[in-house]
Amino acid sequence: MADRRVVRCAIYTRKSSEDGLEQDFNSLDAQREACAAYIASQKNEGWKAIAQTYDDGGFSGGSMQRPGLAQLMTDIKARRVDAIVVYKVDRLTRSLADFAKIVDILDAHQASFVSVTQQFNTTTSMGRLTLNVLLSFAQFEREIAGERIRDKIKASRQKGMWMGGTVPLGYEVRNRALVIKPAEAEIVRMIFQRYLDLGSVYTLADELSRSGIRSPRRISHSGHASGNRPITRGNLYLMLTNQAYIGMAVHKGTPYPGLHQPIIDRAQWDPVQQILADHRVERRNGTYAAEPSLLAGMIFDDAGQRLTPSHAVKSGRRYRYYVSRTLITKQSGTVDNGASTKWRIPAVEIEGAVIAALKSTLTDANGLLEFLSLERPNPTHVGRIVNSAVALAKRLDDHGPHENKKLIGETVSKVVISDTQISITLRRSAIYKALSVEPPSQPDDAQSSSQLILPIRVTKRGVEQKLIIRAGVPKRANVDETLIKAIARAHSWLRDLKTGAAPDITVIARREKIPASYAQLMLPLAFLAPSIVTAILEGHQPADLSLDRLIKRTNLALDWSAQRQQLGFTG
Repeated sequence: MADRRVVRCAIYTRKSSEDGLEQDFNSLDAQREACAAYIASQKNEGWKAIAQTYDDGGFSGGSMQRPGLAQLMTDIKARRVDAIVVYKVDRLTRSLADFAKIVDILDAHQASFVSVTQQFNTTTSMGRLTLNVLLSFAQFEREIAGERIRDKIKASRQKGMWMGGTVPLGYEVRNRALVIKPAEAEIVRMIFQRYLDLGSVYTLADELSRSGIRSPRRISHSGHASGNRPITRGNLYLMLTNQAYIGMAVHKGTPYPGLHQPIIDRAQWDPVQQILADHRVERRNGTYAAEPSLLAGMIFDDAGQRLTPSHAVKSGRRYRYYVSRTLITKQSGTVDNGASTKWRIPAVEIEGAVIAALKSTLTDANGLLEFLSLERPNPTHVGRIVNSAVALAKRLDDHGPHENKKLIGETVSKVVISDTQISITLRRSAIYKALSVEPPSQPDDAQSSSQLILPIRVTKRGVEQKLIIRAGVPKRANVDETLIKAIARAHSWLRDLKTGAAPDITVIARREKIPASYAQLMLPLAFLAPSIVTAILEGHQPADLSLDRLIKRTNLALDWSAQRQQLGFTG
């Protein structure tokens, strides 16, 4: 008679919480005893319990991240275990997905799974079906328990109870309720009042830092220390919008009357919220930017797609642009409406063109009177209007970017750019109001706005477009500091070569810590025509003239007239 095969059985036990594990005979012991008795009853089948224990006390069945289970899976893969024996199937796992993974491991290593109280075995298809049904109910029970907990928390918050979390400054927790700490409450009231006085979170944070006011030091139940740090701007934003201070308990954004006492009254709370709301709108519109985007929200391409303000920082300097949405989202191909041009326009250029066009309209007396379409104007009236228009144009030169943004926002309704022109739509009503002029008695739709057309030529420079205004608007100076610095270096190098301070260009390249080949490319800049250098210094060079073009893509002519023609200088 052949020897009966020995089935090495591993007993696995688990308990979700640690409650009761300190007892001499706990839940894990009870599970292990029942499993051992079952294995003993199968002795005639060759079953034998192994000495190794696999226990997970205080671990949830919803995850496989359990040390006992991990060791069990390792031993199965090493073929040291033939069968897993558990008290109930949900002791092994409560997740169908995890159970499928465990069964795959068992099948791959010729091992099986047995539940003592449910009499199931994964070696048969019926056993697997029944186990899947049981695990479905186990997972359902776990999800229902989670929903019950969430519902309990919601119901408790609706009753105004404190349900845990970071305790707001000014309160402490006693018997699971928020109680005011008088000393800290005074700090909270002071912070709200100072914000009303200052109107700036940045300024308030600096003032609190100078005053030495810090967040309170707290010790958690586990002994972890936190707090005792400067109150940052982020902390202040959270504090100034925390409805706990007005006696509310918030659950998922919905406030309910709390059981705790408020620290801040409505007379102080509401003005603070209004200031915060106003500042959010101003930040969104770019009002607080050092260089606000004057055309934000009103500039479009010829396909009707709005261009978005953007910026880049290079060597500590901020460069602003208006960019097509497709470039911002990094989508490839053409936009859905068929527009082929993807714009990345320097903001200084397009804003300068719009400002110059507006100034030109205001300072051209004949064009202004035609634009206004006045009914029977008298000379005195016309003189006053022209003077007011000149003064309004002067405001665009004398005032800063924030004032210009406001003025352009009032007078310009839309700017549309295409490959050949910029179309600027002016609000006639705003111009009438700014000049204190009575509008026509019977205005029609055509008189409500007026368009200015600027012919342009678009050239490419790197990843951005440069605009060349063909007529009607004076060019704005565009000083290229990189190009100016390169010309100065080239003249310095040429002087060193002439005087013998540097015997050759390789010595200069070594001194400047640049490749000799690059120094060779830059040296011809010392031979630029004086008129070209003057134009570059004044920022009046062609828009597409860059250092890269000069040193890498241009075989510079020696004749100065030929240089001007070669580089696009006119006149």
